[in-house]
Formats: sequence, C-alpha cells, structure tokens
Amino acid sequence: MLATLAARYETKDFINGDPSWFMHQVDDAGSQEALAFVAASLSYGSRKQFMPKIQYLLDCSQKRRLSFRDWVATGAFKNDIPDDATTCFYRLYTCSVVHRMLCALQEMLVRHGSIKNYLADSSANKSLTCLEAVEAIVKFFSERGIEGIIPKNTKSSCKRICMFLRWMVRDSSPVDLGLWSELIDKRTLIMPMDTHVLQEANRLGLMQSKAASMASAIKLTERLREVFPDDPLKGDFALFGVGVSGEQG
Repeated sequence: MLATLAARYETKDFINGDPSWFMHQVDDAGSQEALAFVAASLSYGSRKQFMPKIQYLLDCSQKRRLSFRDWVATGAFKNDIPDDATTCFYRLYTCSVVHRMLCALQEMLVRHGSIKNYLADSSANKSLTCLEAVEAIVKFFSERGIEGIIPKNTKSSCKRICMFLRWMVRDSSPVDLGLWSELIDKRTLIMPMDTHVLQEANRLGLMQSKAASMASAIKLTERLREVFPDDPLKGDFALFGVGVSGEQG
C-alpha cells in the first residue's frame, strides 16, 4: 500500500499548493536552495496563511530585480523586512525574528557562498549524513541567537529542516531538486515528522510513539527503509497519500 501511494502522489502535481512550489519558481541553484530554506523555515500552520508570506519575500526580491540569493546575500532584504519586534510577520514570528534569521543566512552565504558549501566546509569528510547536516544547520543559527524559527538543537524532530534536506538531496524526483545528491546520501535522510505524520504512522502500526521527537523521526525512517531501502523518504509521499486518501492498510 505504501509503495502504491508513494508512486501515486510523487508527481509534478504534488508541487501545487505545497511549499516546495517556491523553489521551482527560480532558476539558479543558489536561489533555489536559499528560497527553499526560507520557505521550509516558514512552513508551519495553515498553508493558506504561510504561503502568501513566502510569496511576499520572493516578490520583494523580484521587485528589486535581484535573484533571491542575492537579495539575501547583499542585505537588500533589510529594506523590506525591518528589524521591528513590534510588528508581526507571521503568527509567532515578528519582522525582527525573520530579519535576524535572514541576517544569519546572509552571513552564511557571504562566508561560504551557499548553504551547501557551508555544510561541506563544516565536515572533515567529503560527505555528511542527514543528521550531521541538521546538527550543523541548527548549530550555526543557534550560535547567532536564532531560535524558534530554526530549532536550537536536534531534540525535536526538526521537521522543517529535514523537509528542506529532502528537497535538496533526493534526486530523480519531479518534486525534489537533488542539488546536493553527492554531498548527502539520500539513504540517510530523516523523515520530516510533525504531529500529523506521527498520528498516521501510529495508526498504520509502523511505530508507537507519543512525541514527534528526533528519535521518533529516526525510528519511523527505519521502518520506511524496509519498504524503500534505497530511498526511505519516498515514504513521505506515501504517508501524505494515507492522509489524503484515508486508506487504512
């Protein structure tokens, strides 16, 4: 059932209405990864509410005739997203929270050229596991006082970072870009887990966990690897399909 659902839902049509849509709206790899990271970071709550916020950021870069990467790397975003702690940008995130997150991302891009290069530079090896990449990302932002919008450690499931890494790493997909397929082995990717995914996994008997923690996400990934040994996060589309179709197994 999981294999059938994964094949049914991992199609180009999946992108419509999904936050992965944004990275397909820009052409250069630097902008794709930068926009994907920002889009993933803002992807919580109602899609109808957060999708327009991500679109606003993309619109700001386009109005200034800059690639999204350059809009961040040159600091042009500071003219559009002020360091204002009194104005709400989206739900719990003030303009100041988003501004400071973009400042940290700007520093990463200026120092390393790209998020991919930062991860490569942070490793003594030529490749990383997904967990090592998550740890490196949260460490960078935590050291700069960015919390909430980016998890401060890997005790939580780090769902949005794991989703971002799925987008960047998985190749041969109509949805995921595969820009980092040589840096991170897709077999090490970790399931992006939130409460809904946890509930579906428990209902299907794939696992029995109460909290959407990193430990639970890894446990679920190991179960999905039994079905998709070379590409466990193909199971992400399957569990999405379970939720949409209501299939019980």
